Amino acid sequence: MPLHLTKVAFAIESVEQLADRLATRHAEGGFLTTRYLPKRAAEIEGGSLFWILKHRLVARSPILGFGEAEGGRVAIHLGPKLVLVEARPKRAHQGWRYLEEADAPADLGGEGSGADELPPRLIGELMALGLL
Repeated sequence: MPLHLTKVAFAIESVEQLADRLATRHAEGGFLTTRYLPKRAAEIEGGSLFWILKHRLVARSPILGFGEAEGGRVAIHLGPKLVLVEARPKRAHQGWRYLEEADAPADLGGEGSGADELPPRLIGELMALGLL
């Protein structure tokens, strides 16, 4: 069972905006940086980075691995797809935190549910209302 990370989607107002920012970031290399390599990095590979938006876990990005970035920083390489998850309350924090597999929210919908076909803006509004 992989270990996951959580991170606040800083200066992001909606799921749609988060998806756009990640698409732009992916076009520029597909990674974000942090100061230090997580001590449990070997357990995290194959896990996901769960995004906190407005005090709720709302989506995840698959973590492909870790590398080096400029200035001695660590690159967290993310997959290109933003996967929406069942929204779950989560307090904001600085940096990243670990999230055990048992505590991770399930992906939104499932095969045949149609939830993955909804526009991100609508999903964001439904999440804000507590309906997803």
